[in-house]
Amino acid sequence: MTDHSTTHDAEEDIRNRDIKIYVNGEIVHRDAAKVSVYDSGFMLGDGIWEGMRLYRGVWAFFDEHMDRFFGSCKAIAMDVGMDRAGIAEALRQTAAANGMTDDVHCRLMLTRGIKDKPFQHPALSTSGPTLVIIMEHSKPVNRLQSAGISLATVPQVRGLPNSQDPKLNSHSKLNCIIACLQAEAAGADEGLMLDPHGFVNTTNACNFFIVRGGAVWTSTGDYCMNGVTRQKVIDLCRANGIPVFEKNFSLYEAYSADEAFLTGTFGAQTPVATIDGKPIGDGDRPVTARLQALYKALIADHVAAKTAR
Repeated sequence: MTDHSTTHDAEEDIRNRDIKIYVNGEIVHRDAAKVSVYDSGFMLGDGIWEGMRLYRGVWAFFDEHMDRFFGSCKAIAMDVGMDRAGIAEALRQTAAANGMTDDVHCRLMLTRGIKDKPFQHPALSTSGPTLVIIMEHSKPVNRLQSAGISLATVPQVRGLPNSQDPKLNSHSKLNCIIACLQAEAAGADEGLMLDPHGFVNTTNACNFFIVRGGAVWTSTGDYCMNGVTRQKVIDLCRANGIPVFEKNFSLYEAYSADEAFLTGTFGAQTPVATIDGKPIGDGDRPVTARLQALYKALIADHVAAKTAR
């Protein structure tokens, strides 16, 4: 199989072999972390998750992540079983058990819980939700910042909100997994997904931006994940005099862009080198570099503000 880069490539860290994982109030070694085969998340993909990063003891943009998490749970009538303070305490306990303070990535996962019978109806989950928190020592590799990532446009599209709303950060990721497989078959690192109307939307794992004539473009947001990092980049553009547009655009504009980059909680801003084998720009990425610097400063200010309390 051909080796591929992903926006979630991290430096190898042997400490992750012995991490402790939170499972419904218990914190256990990763080898002992289990959920039932009757769990609705395993059986049906019936769950909601969040990816977050820990910077010097602070969960970056915790409130924004919780807005999305609790909003998604409400949308699918799934009881979280605790409030935001409870989630914050569970995160604190898990980080403390692992001695983690920085360069940490978290996957917070909530499912509808164990089902009485192996069938679809949500009412069969009577035991209450299952909450799992996985934290890893995770530092993005540096090579992607210079080399960039390769994308291939894939047949799999982002669906309509009345099919499965892409704003739901659900455990049901098959749509994106198919796109990832299609990109891999095309020899690319990630799949560039179009919306139902044929406009450029997102990749299978991250939000997508292009730069043309010094202006930053991204999709309307109608069919993509409402990414926290995506919104921070848009806000940074507006606050720093960088023209930014949420609009429909086609592959024509993407192929002829000066720069392109992806956004996500893990990789922050990852440059795109090629789309469908076509080099993007001339390899000079001044707007991307500026936004990366602004984002790092935003994180530093956010962490300083939280630790000063």
